[in-house]
Amino acid sequence: MKRAYLLLMIVLTLSACEQTNTSTDEDNTAVVVGDTNAKDSKNTEILLSTKGDLSKVRSEFLAQNESDLSAGDSETAYKMCAEALSAYYKAIWNGSDIDLDTYIDNENLKQYTQKKVASQYDLFLKNKLTYNQVTSVDIGARQVEYVGGDKSFFYLKLDARVHKDIGNFAEPTEFLVQNSNGKLVIVDWYTNSKDSFDSFVRGDTQTIDNPDIWNNSEWVSTMN
Repeated sequence: MKRAYLLLMIVLTLSACEQTNTSTDEDNTAVVVGDTNAKDSKNTEILLSTKGDLSKVRSEFLAQNESDLSAGDSETAYKMCAEALSAYYKAIWNGSDIDLDTYIDNENLKQYTQKKVASQYDLFLKNKLTYNQVTSVDIGARQVEYVGGDKSFFYLKLDARVHKDIGNFAEPTEFLVQNSNGKLVIVDWYTNSKDSFDSFVRGDTQTIDNPDIWNNSEWVSTMN
């Protein structure tokens, strides 16, 4: 399988005015795609500041081609994962709704993610931690990789800094993204941090590189 790393740079213009909880800031973005074999290539941080309650914004993330991924889909894949991650943090801390159908079409992954959201929120609620709400999430891309072949996909490793009413915390999350009938979808989603739900259920030594893993019924049964 041929691999080519996509190095991306997003230039952001952030509004100086604070938005309400049901709105989002519009960012002007530019993407630079490079090859890691190039002489002057280097890792480039991507930063997207998500404000407001993204879980209430209905989005659709379309691929440039109906049947396959292309390099031009990298920015859309990043924005989709960033939006999904922001909505996730607001769901588990604030009790906001998250429409997983927007990001996931695999029923096994969808059910697992629903269970993860419910479990995390119930845990925080039980320990009286939900009073400290999420106000915004800053998401930077540590790595974005295109993996070609018959079932091409993007691998993304995102760093999220979650800002709350009091304090903040940071943790990394990995995603795999594919093209499903012209729409980009998340086919795996894994957060490896101390005491995370994924680390507890899936283990903390996972290698996230199999876009078909949630189609493996034997493996899925171990998650339940």
